[in-house]
Order: sequence, then structure tokens, then C-alpha cells
Amino acid sequence: MGKRYFCDYCDRSFQDNLHNRKKHLNGVQHLRAKRVWYDLFRDAAAILQEEQTKKPCRKFLQTGQCDFGSNCRFSHMTEQDLEKLSAQVQGEKRLKELQREGADIPPGTIEDWLDKRAQRLSAAQSNSALPEKPAPFQYPPGWPPVQELPPSLQAPPPGGWLVPPNLQWG
Repeated sequence: MGKRYFCDYCDRSFQDNLHNRKKHLNGVQHLRAKRVWYDLFRDAAAILQEEQTKKPCRKFLQTGQCDFGSNCRFSHMTEQDLEKLSAQVQGEKRLKELQREGADIPPGTIEDWLDKRAQRLSAAQSNSALPEKPAPFQYPPGWPPVQELPPSLQAPPPGGWLVPPNLQWG
């Protein structure tokens, strides 16, 4: 059957040769799937700018579905979606400005969480009179289950193995 080529964008495979690969990579379905994949990682500002220039999709507003899906040339975002996206863009701009100005780390970072955690732990330790020691590990009763081992793997009895006199080293 030969080698097969698997396209991650389209989630399909086909026989790998120059003609098939070139035909697939230049095909409309592949180019659409590739565009959709890269659109997942676009900047919020670029998405907002693009969506604001589009007219609303009449079919999507009436039924909540559009036959064209992500390929529709009209916007499928509601006014609330656009407001949320705009707020997100403004928040990202403020964060970038703070970072450019060299301001301290904004609240809600991992450093703040670590500081609060250290304070909680120190308060908990100062409140307890005796420091708590973890209990030593103990197996539950009946564990490990008793099983018979073959004689070659059993431990010697307390008196040692009894060796017949005719087999002793001498």
C-alpha cells in the first residue's frame, strides 16, 4: 500500500506521493482547516477589529445557526460578545502599559499566592502548641496478603536449614 501522509489540520490521511500531497495542500478544504487552526491563536485585538468591520449574520441571529459556520463572511458575535472582547483588549493594553512602565507585578500573581500561603502556614504553626508530626506509615490489618511462596524463595527457618550429614562440606 505504501506510505501514507496524515494532515493534522484536516485530520485525514491519504497515499503519500508528490501529486496527492500537492493537490491536498492547495485544496480549499485544507486551506480552510489551516486558517481555522491559526485563528484559534489570534490576538484578541485583531479579532475585535475584524468582527467590528463585519455586518451581523442575519441567519445566525434568527436561528442561532449558520450554514457557513466559521467560513461565513458576516459576524456571528452578539453585542455582549463584542463588549466582552473589547474589555479583554483594554485589559491587555493596560497590562502591557504597566509592564512597559516597570510597575510592580500586578495583584493576583503566583508570588502573591505564595506570600499568602506562607503567612497562613506560619499562623497555623504558631496557633498549635505542639508541632504535629506525621503518623508513621502502617499497613492496614491483613496487608500484605499472605501467600505461599515456592520453597526456593522461602526464608530459612529460625534454626537454619537442616542439611543431611552426607551432604555437609567436610
